[in-house]
Amino acid sequence: MEALGRIENLVYAPLLQFQDVSLSLMLLLQTVTILLVAAILSRLFIRFLRRTLFTRARLTLGIQESIARVLHYIIIVLALFIALEHLGIDLTALAAVGAILMVGIGFGLQNIASNFISGLILLFERPIQVGDFVEVKGVLGTVRAINARSTTVETQDNVSIIVPNSHFIAESVTNWSYRDSRTRIHVRVGVSYEADVDQVEKILIEVAAAQPEVVADPPPTVQFYEFGDSALNFDLLVWIDDPRRQFFIGSDLNFSIVRAFRANDIQIPFPQRDLHLVSAVPLQVRAETTSDKE
Repeated sequence: MEALGRIENLVYAPLLQFQDVSLSLMLLLQTVTILLVAAILSRLFIRFLRRTLFTRARLTLGIQESIARVLHYIIIVLALFIALEHLGIDLTALAAVGAILMVGIGFGLQNIASNFISGLILLFERPIQVGDFVEVKGVLGTVRAINARSTTVETQDNVSIIVPNSHFIAESVTNWSYRDSRTRIHVRVGVSYEADVDQVEKILIEVAAAQPEVVADPPPTVQFYEFGDSALNFDLLVWIDDPRRQFFIGSDLNFSIVRAFRANDIQIPFPQRDLHLVSAVPLQVRAETTSDKE
């Protein structure tokens, strides 16, 4: 009994005392428990919404992620208020502390505040969503998660890049999945000046039509865009459904074009330069010739 009494005294004994607030080990454990329970309930509630309401409403993955993230923040903030009340802290007294924190955020935590606000803008305006194929600051990949401070982009090499949210607001962002994921790609090729341009156009259209990932509507087109130094330059334009596949499809088309041109004896020239050599009389010979004349 004495041991239990000592443990009870230790657990309920004040650890910190300031003004009217007395913090004990038990009180701190209860506060931490409130926050942990709130985090677990938040995840369970969001998981329940994904399986029921989100599925029935047929919401896109980006909208689901936005709603889930906002609900998670609301539950955690409410749990934090409850925990502070449980500690006996007067929330009205936090107004002055909040003002001081805002000053600190304005100076020392400027980047963190900027990224957090940018994250909220991304969640509500949804210029990018989870699953979009984007390029920002030289990073090209699929958006996997939009968090409070940063966004996770998974490259085509299966590498996860953590990009600050402010980059998506302040920088130019290429989003191939925005509204319509259908994308047009360019495959440029040059042929010799002796080639039949009508035959070249026909072969390029046939190669594009034979590629299974190229859509038929809109149909592939060919542009004769330039008389180059060493070649007649053409641009094959095709539409695809998945922008993530653009580089692989472009590579397949290049392979097919080379094979088709070789089968039809169409030359793909390499850069050529004409070098003109002018014979010059050595200076010594010139000097001897001049002295002989004198």
